[in-house]
Formats: sequence, C-alpha cells, structure tokens
Amino acid sequence: MQLTPLKFTCLIQTEPYFTTEYGKAFFGDSSELMKELPDESINLVVTSPPFALTRKKAYGNKEDHEYVEWFMPFAKEIRRVLKEDGSFVLDLGGAYRKGSPTRSLYQYELLIKLCNEGGFHLAQELFHYNPTRLPTPAEWVTVRRVRLKDSVNVVWWLSKSLHPKSDNRKVLLTYSDAMQDLLNRQSYNSGRRPSEHDINATSFLTNNGGAIAPNVLALANSESNSGYIRRCKENNLQLHPARFPAAFAEFFISFLTDEGDSVLDPFGGSGSTGAAAEGMARYWTTMEINEDYIRGSQMRFQDREQPLLLRESSVPYGKNSKKTKTARSRH
Repeated sequence: MQLTPLKFTCLIQTEPYFTTEYGKAFFGDSSELMKELPDESINLVVTSPPFALTRKKAYGNKEDHEYVEWFMPFAKEIRRVLKEDGSFVLDLGGAYRKGSPTRSLYQYELLIKLCNEGGFHLAQELFHYNPTRLPTPAEWVTVRRVRLKDSVNVVWWLSKSLHPKSDNRKVLLTYSDAMQDLLNRQSYNSGRRPSEHDINATSFLTNNGGAIAPNVLALANSESNSGYIRRCKENNLQLHPARFPAAFAEFFISFLTDEGDSVLDPFGGSGSTGAAAEGMARYWTTMEINEDYIRGSQMRFQDREQPLLLRESSVPYGKNSKKTKTARSRH
C-alpha cells in the first residue's frame, strides 16, 4: 500500500527541521534517528556519506582504518528499515593512504563487510564518473605527475533480497545516431562475431524506446549558479562543500522506485536526494547532523510551487534575509 503524506510524515516522532509536500528533513545523528523508523518502511536508501579522506573536511570524515566499523551501525539500521524488495545505493569516493601514492581499500573492505556480515547482497557495482573533478591529490597528480586524475566514485547497489524492485526501462538513454540509422533502414550485418556471439538478422531492429544504460554514470558536478547556491549566498547560508548532483539521485529513484514510494538519505547534506524525490512524487526523509547544511538545504525547495510547511520563526539567515520559516527556533 502506498503511503499518504500524513502516514509517511508520522513515521518519525522527532520534530522535523522542515517539511515539504512530500518529505521531511531531520536535524540530528541518523544512526539514532533511523531507530524511530518502523521495520521495512523504506523502498530506497540513496546516500553519499563522508568519505575516508586523509585530509579532514569541514563536514567531518573518518580515516580509512576506522571507516568500516564507524559505518556498520548505520548499515544495520538501513537494512532493518528497508522493505524486502528495497535497495541501498551507496556512493563512495576513493582515497590515498597518508603520505603514500597508493590507494586505500576502504570502499572494498566496507563492501565485503556489508555483504558477508551485514546481510546485504551486491546487486551491481556502478561507477559515478565526474569529468569536471579537479586533479587531486596535487602531490601525486600535478606536482610529481606519477598518478592520473581520479574522476570516478564507486557506487554499491546493495539489496536486502536477491530480487530488489528495479526496471531499467525507466532509465533508458537516447539512441546513438548510428543506432537510429540502423532502426530506420531495418537491416543489420548478422552472423558470428570474433567474440563467438551469434547475431540474429533482426536482433537489433526493434525500437525499445532507447538504449539500456551502462553501469557508468557520467554526471558532471560543476554547478556554480544553481538556485540552491544563489539562494544560500543571498541568505548568508553555508554551502555544502561536497554536493552530489541531483541527477545522481534522480537516476536511482527512477530506476528503483515507483511514484508514491519512500526514499531515505541518512546523510542528507545539501538536500539533493530530497529535492529529487520531491520533484518525482516520492515521499522522502533526509537526516543531517550539521545544522548549517540542513538550513541551506531548505533553499532547494524555495522555487517550487508548494511552500515549505513550516512554523514562523525569526532565525537570522543573513543580512539580506527577511522573516524565515523553520520548524523550531534555533540560535
């Protein structure tokens, strides 16, 4: 049964920081907040937690040797709240070992722990390619020139069961010009290939509405003047330094859920997941431990037709701000 807005927003008893038509954002530690969610109440968890970087970031991040044990309590709650056919999509950036041009294995160590001890299945591994990423770390990439620019995050698509809800027809890509020409002329060079595949004369002549997406998602993350950034600057709000593109969340929400399903991001950050879910009529919950970031995430919803369902308060968001709505007074 699909959740109505009223039923969905009653799943957590803690008062939300702000509310929209389809979702709620909560301020606090998600390892504790998730305990308030009922068992098997979420269709999709999609998130990008702080990575195990050598260099400490303002948003907080663990080092690689402690990362797996730090993350497992979150994973336990994620599995509990997932529906039987639900999915858990985890985006993780790579890292170098401190003082060394060799890579940390923390993403793979975490994956093995999640599957061998956490009760998850690896439905598929994907790769999030960001062509605009800066060439770092400078020591190895731009100074000594002994390593290549790191432009890919691993994405672990994990599931609770062997057959999670999914439909790749929802995320088809536009056919290439060559494929469109083939469909137009309705002829193909069939026969046995050097790869020993036998290609039928009609194998590629059916128009299925688009090409099946690969497991490499090429998504630039170079926004510089989005509504979120512009409104945060206007209201003197802190920008999240590691935002992932809304298109990332949109892809997995389309692929792994239906309209009216529920989506959770336990590391809500700048609110990309919530904004994507809102625009796709999915009921969403985000959780964020940094109050500056959750304040800023409200700006993702300011240009939507539906206003934020908040109480009046006089939280000072900056010298250019007027009276602003928030779920409770904070100083």
